[in-house]
Amino acid sequence: MRTSRSPGVAGAGGAGRAKAALSARGALMIGSLALSTAFSPVLAHDASAIGGGFAAGFAHPFGGLDHVVAMVAVGLWGAFLGQPAVWLLPVIFPVVMAFGGVLGLAGVPIPSVEIGIALSAVVLGVMVAGAQRPPLWIAALIVGGFAIFHGHAHGTELPGQASALDYSAGFVIATGLLHLAGIALSLLKTWALGEWMVRAGGVAISLAGLFFLLR
Repeated sequence: MRTSRSPGVAGAGGAGRAKAALSARGALMIGSLALSTAFSPVLAHDASAIGGGFAAGFAHPFGGLDHVVAMVAVGLWGAFLGQPAVWLLPVIFPVVMAFGGVLGLAGVPIPSVEIGIALSAVVLGVMVAGAQRPPLWIAALIVGGFAIFHGHAHGTELPGQASALDYSAGFVIATGLLHLAGIALSLLKTWALGEWMVRAGGVAISLAGLFFLLR
């Protein structure tokens, strides 16, 4: 006996695929918009060319590719972990990073900061590439630990005469936007090959971190 697909079922399937495609396109647009700032002419870790305050703090994370790829990786990894990590990790990172920034502003030394930043890209990229799903508390420890290095690097480079509060607010907000870009890009998983594309992005992030580590 021949069976035929119900028009309603076929229509629902087509609508689902169309919705997924629109979500993925929207994700690409959001992610691209946030990441395009990373290619500004600001030199890595040099906010003095922009001036002090909020603008310098906001521009600082975008001025170093090592910061950018690690921030995006946090959002991507959170999306792989699902709820509540998709929102919890992008909150933990800026909060702990702000603490690291206070240490940097106060002149408290932390050894091998640049190595820690590069390692963050390597490790977080591996987590995304391998779609690793450790317990939430372990993921939070990994993200929070690396956040200290990123925050310290921001804090130690406060431009002279700049407001520490405005500068800190700037780099925290910029970091949050990069996390959101990672979350948006993770929506590529709605495509047939989307998950592999996201995991390939994790490989690229890890390789970028390795480059910064070895240069």
